Amino acid sequence: MRTPPRILAVDDNPTNLEILRVRLNAQGYEVVTAVDGEDALARAHELEPDLILLDVMMPKLDGISVLKQLKQDAKLRFVPVILVTAKADTRDIVQGLDAGGDDYLTKPIDHGALVARVRAMLRIKALHDEVHALNKGLEAKVQAQVDELERVGRLRRFLAPQLARAIVSAGNETIMENHRRDIVAMFCDLRGFTAFSETAQPEDIMGLLAEYHAALGPLIRKYEGTLDRFTGDGMLVFFNDPLPCPDAPERAAKLAIEMRDAVSALGQDWSRRGHRLGFGIGMAQGYATLGRIGFEDRFDYTAIGAVINLAARLCAEATDNQVLVSGRLAAAVESIVEVEKLGERSLKGMARPVTITNLLGPKAQETSQQKWTP
Repeated sequence: MRTPPRILAVDDNPTNLEILRVRLNAQGYEVVTAVDGEDALARAHELEPDLILLDVMMPKLDGISVLKQLKQDAKLRFVPVILVTAKADTRDIVQGLDAGGDDYLTKPIDHGALVARVRAMLRIKALHDEVHALNKGLEAKVQAQVDELERVGRLRRFLAPQLARAIVSAGNETIMENHRRDIVAMFCDLRGFTAFSETAQPEDIMGLLAEYHAALGPLIRKYEGTLDRFTGDGMLVFFNDPLPCPDAPERAAKLAIEMRDAVSALGQDWSRRGHRLGFGIGMAQGYATLGRIGFEDRFDYTAIGAVINLAARLCAEATDNQVLVSGRLAAAVESIVEVEKLGERSLKGMARPVTITNLLGPKAQETSQQKWTP
């Protein structure tokens, strides 16, 4: 509510208006006037007063009709209205209160009653304005939270939830723009899935994929990997982007071994159901270009570069239960995992032979000291 409060006095009698103006000005209120019902509506819309003193008996448009129109206006609906009647006519009072009036005064107006009722109605208006301001603040806060949730939802399509929340909290998505970074890339897929898909029913294929994704998804989230995409049974996950990850090789190695063990457990059940499926992983470390690709309403976050191709080729080379990694990545993780050096191999699409290492599992001290965590 403004200071001083603005009061609109409405009466077709100039003398009555002058009396109201003088009395209320003496109390420190700003007073504006209207000389009939139509003028009252125009002035109310123009000035948005904090209180209206409304005469009931007026030409053109009586006070009750004015009151009904005021209460239908969203901007004026909560402005208190004190009805002023020429006499204590119960029917006018009841009709006015039913139409939305908040209080009434009878003519001749008693000065003490006028001041007391005006103060009471302005207190109510002040409380309403305070509640309205709080509600607007809450609405803005809720909308901001909704916007944040929507942004988190969009980011969670290709980021671990904690990373999505961090980016949204920072209020800066420039990190999603194209950039170059040293990453660890991991490809994995099921061995024998193509043959399985050719003979299995679609419902069985979807059910098996659901089990597969449900087992691996929480592990990717646990190690804060960035899930690039699903390609049926295949997945591409990378580390050290979009947020830096100083221990990317270690996280990738731990994730790969836990994924391998999780799918191995699933494989036992699949085997009992007659499905012969294995699991292989390929990983490499190197520089890639990363960023958003797509179009409005459908963006993905992806990595492009030789390191991605190398990880894919290593995945294709891996047999069941193998985690094949490039030489640089093997050197970075051999202190925490047991490795099997497989020498150099020529891979499809690679100009030169690649030194390959198979990750076997965590080293004994890692297991005993319970360090096998992100």
